[in-house]
Amino acid sequence: APALVEAPAESPAVAAPPASGDGPAVRGRVLRPDGTPLPGATVTLIDATGRQLGVIATGGDGGYAIAAPAPGGYVLVGSAHGHQPEAATVTVLDGPAVADLVLGGIGGLAGTVRDEAGEPVAGAVAVATDQRGEVVGSGVTGPDGAFALADLAPGGYTLTVSAAGHRPAARPVRVEGGEPTPVEIGLPAAPALRGTVRGRAGEALGDAHVSLVDQAGNVVATTRTGPDGGYAFDGLAPEDYTVIASGYPPVAVPLDLSGAGRDDFDIALTHRRGE
Repeated sequence: APALVEAPAESPAVAAPPASGDGPAVRGRVLRPDGTPLPGATVTLIDATGRQLGVIATGGDGGYAIAAPAPGGYVLVGSAHGHQPEAATVTVLDGPAVADLVLGGIGGLAGTVRDEAGEPVAGAVAVATDQRGEVVGSGVTGPDGAFALADLAPGGYTLTVSAAGHRPAARPVRVEGGEPTPVEIGLPAAPALRGTVRGRAGEALGDAHVSLVDQAGNVVATTRTGPDGGYAFDGLAPEDYTVIASGYPPVAVPLDLSGAGRDDFDIALTHRRGE
């Protein structure tokens, strides 16, 4: 009796071409998950040492036939673009062995990135990482905030999205074979800080050095004021900071930054004596 590997009892007879060679044939069909035939798939026969014995493409009905050199155990591998490869063991006796292979579909992610007001965020970067933390796909949103990550194997991933002027977001997602998995990501606005450095008489001080220091004493960002004395820090985390302005006798001012940030945080500096 022929060996049967993943062949449904009601599977129709396979009209595969005759196998080349003098040994018994391994024949069957390559199918999609819904049971429809998958033409143009590649089927490879490998022996116990890993040596390739034959390779063939499936016909219009998904059928194939490969000759085995002699009775024994073999590994059958099916692959096709846009599908997960599949391997199965097959035992060949005196007559033909029947082995049907079912190739699962490769999936993906398709979604939209929006801000807190529901408006699309263009230019956001979407990155998918697997369970080992390896980046497996990335893309950039268009003017409509849409992105697509293709050719992802079914399974769990972490999707991280970041954009200038917004706080990054990360969420777990699961990809199934076939159609891309839809996902919606909301990016909250990142607080920003803007202000002007002024002298004792209220005049704007250009080329002053401004530093932003967090609660641990780490310098988060630095900048220099423009001719109008203005400075700006964007994309900040909501927490307490100290703003330090120097280039003149330095001034340190505590700051509690939350919400959308502040655009009126002015700092007064004075000239050194004798200047």
